[in-house]
Amino acid sequence: MAAGLLRRADPATAGLWPRASAFLALQALEASVLRLWELRTLDLEGCSMRAQLICLRTYLGDANLAARTGHAWSALSRACHHHPYELAPTAAELQSWFPVVSELIENIDPA
Repeated sequence: MAAGLLRRADPATAGLWPRASAFLALQALEASVLRLWELRTLDLEGCSMRAQLICLRTYLGDANLAARTGHAWSALSRACHHHPYELAPTAAELQSWFPVVSELIENIDPA
């Protein structure tokens, strides 16, 4: 859905669709991390997402993807918080973060 919003960008919704798209991608990333803990039967839901991302390096089995996931989470999280003095993320920025989320989803639950 996040990528779909990106393809349907409309000048009338400038500033809204990038944040909505970032929010959907962030939700997908966080849901995937929680799915990993479910699959590994680890109770890490009570930990902050930053702590969970640190643990991801150990339990994912792909340190590079874990590092890129941490970066994508940080960027998407920052993009979701609206501040009047900040611009919304660009389509190019969003397009650079979405493949990491997709790869994470595929890596955790290929079915």
